[in-house]
Amino acid sequence: MTQYLLSVYQPDGPIPSPEALAAIGRDLDALNADIRAAGAWVFSNGLLPVSSATVLRPQDGEVLVTDGPFAEGKEHLGGFTIVEAPDLDAALEWGRRLAIASTLPVEVRPFAG
Repeated sequence: MTQYLLSVYQPDGPIPSPEALAAIGRDLDALNADIRAAGAWVFSNGLLPVSSATVLRPQDGEVLVTDGPFAEGKEHLGGFTIVEAPDLDAALEWGRRLAIASTLPVEVRPFAG
């Protein structure tokens, strides 16, 4: 079995309404229950807002510390799920379901090794 990272990307901008977030949360809870029941769940979590990020960048033998995301962009990593799947098609199916539940784009990527 290979482990896959399902990265959820959210756009910069206003946070959805509490009602919309509650519905998304219910859908994500149901999906996580399905992933666990299938024995594919490894770990998942959301991330705090991008404003809480700190970047450490090596430069001339030192490490430069900056606030904010690694790169300026229109979207950022908002959360992730790690699943074990027998093949890419199975991982893509979990990713498809995560995209539907979260209403956001999901990148599916196998771990090395």
